[in-house]
Amino acid sequence: MAKRAPVLWPLVLMVGGVVLLLNNFLLIDLDLAAYWPVLLVLAGAQIVLRGDIAPSWQAHTFGITRGSVQSASLEIESGELDVQVRALRKTGRLIAGQYTARSRPSLNVRNNHATLRMQRGQTWWLSMADWDVSLARDLPWEVLVSSYLGRLEVDLQEVQVERAYIASGMGSVDVICPAQATGTIFARSTFGDVRLSIPANSRAIITVSQSAPGRVKVDPDRFEEIEPGTYITLNAGAMDENALELDIVAKTVFGAVHIN
Repeated sequence: MAKRAPVLWPLVLMVGGVVLLLNNFLLIDLDLAAYWPVLLVLAGAQIVLRGDIAPSWQAHTFGITRGSVQSASLEIESGELDVQVRALRKTGRLIAGQYTARSRPSLNVRNNHATLRMQRGQTWWLSMADWDVSLARDLPWEVLVSSYLGRLEVDLQEVQVERAYIASGMGSVDVICPAQATGTIFARSTFGDVRLSIPANSRAIITVSQSAPGRVKVDPDRFEEIEPGTYITLNAGAMDENALELDIVAKTVFGAVHIN
């Protein structure tokens, strides 16, 4: 698919050309050297509006068909990029979404299991477009998403999850959990908040590991603390481990863990 067309830089070139033309014909009198900080403002606006600093490194869209794949793993190392993960709306595809330059998922299929990897290290450092990834809903996934400076928004409520690990060094981590998962869901941030949304009817146990600066904020109408740092949903009954549908581990050092 074609990448999104840049908007800001062509507009800047047109306006700048008009100003230079008027200045050359003495219709206006400007000391252009005094206005060089405007370039920093425009570069910042480009990053905010388009997610990238250069028009040739815009985000690209992609889609990979499912084929014979019966299960899959997604491994994302996003560096300083924001990442959004959610379920695909259309059937027939394994994965689809948006990626920054040169970070298209690499695909390896073995015994009907697909492994997809997206790595920030393969991308030019000025290319800062966010990653937006959607996963097939009709097969089980192992999900690993990590960043050292980026916000991670992972919506797994319509995804079949075997296990998940979502971690950020300096950024918030938002996880909408599935109704059930066969393995553990880990959510961690060192310098950011961790927000967990638990489906209303799921029976879950949440273990929170935190240092002294960390805080825990729990909805008391839905969860109770059975021992320090361990919370269960009020519908978990007599804590039969075989009946629990979600096992979640959350960790933060300088942020807060929100459970609702």
